[in-house]
Amino acid sequence: MKFRFTANQLLRSLTAVLIPALAVPAFGQANSSVPHELQGVDIIENLNAELPLDATFQDHTGRTIKLGDLFTGERPVLLQMGYLKCPQLCNLVLNEMTGTLQDMDWTTGDQFDVLSVSIAPDESHELAAAKRTSYVLMYDRRNSGKGWNFLVGPKENSQALADAIGFQFSKQPDGEYAHAAGLFVITPEGRVSRYLYGASHAPKTLRFALLEASDGRIGSTLDRFILWCHVYDPDSDSYVLFAVRLMQLGGALTLVILGTGLTWMWLADRRKSRAELESREPGSGVAVSPVIHGAKQ
Repeated sequence: MKFRFTANQLLRSLTAVLIPALAVPAFGQANSSVPHELQGVDIIENLNAELPLDATFQDHTGRTIKLGDLFTGERPVLLQMGYLKCPQLCNLVLNEMTGTLQDMDWTTGDQFDVLSVSIAPDESHELAAAKRTSYVLMYDRRNSGKGWNFLVGPKENSQALADAIGFQFSKQPDGEYAHAAGLFVITPEGRVSRYLYGASHAPKTLRFALLEASDGRIGSTLDRFILWCHVYDPDSDSYVLFAVRLMQLGGALTLVILGTGLTWMWLADRRKSRAELESREPGSGVAVSPVIHGAKQ
């Protein structure tokens, strides 16, 4: 299913790009209300779309790998697309994301991975290595580097990935790229699970999105139960309590309490009936007056 993000999501994703864009009601359409710099820039949701896993890129070591090599079916992936020389927005997104990950008790490489893919075909793996090192150091968690991947590659491959997730960008005359801010949550098998718009996200939102993408393969039983009680709200870009689930939970608890009470009453009544029956049987310890036939009163 494909659809454009809402006006509220648009405001969050473009705050750091261009202030006049905050008033644009229909983003990504070629009309006079859209600044020239933002023509062709959009995010079109394509939930459950499969990433081009056969597309090849270079990692931070210069090794050529397939995108599918990073999706092993074990952990969900937090994907960010932009370019390494981006003067503002990409750094803002990565800085905010790293700060949020620091507040989570999950660790990259254990419960989830982080993947940043450059849309600029002229960027080198050396630059990717430097960028990766800076964010691994900022994250500052033991062995966290194993969960961070920065990729560069040819235009056709980064474009194929951008098309799959609905990330539309535009190269400007000065060589910079105009694009929106956001993170893409990908399943362990390489399918789009959730779109998170803007640069900043609460730890709870990231945690729930990753848990949802993993289909219960990460997190505790309590995490999965809490997620079951929440639903993603695209307007607030967060997970909120789902009233229907609460009603279902309340109804289930009522049935359990009612069933427990009825069972207790039934067992108590059985015990009482059994005790009365035993009290009437010979040898039960209850004195029974003998009846002598023919005796004179």
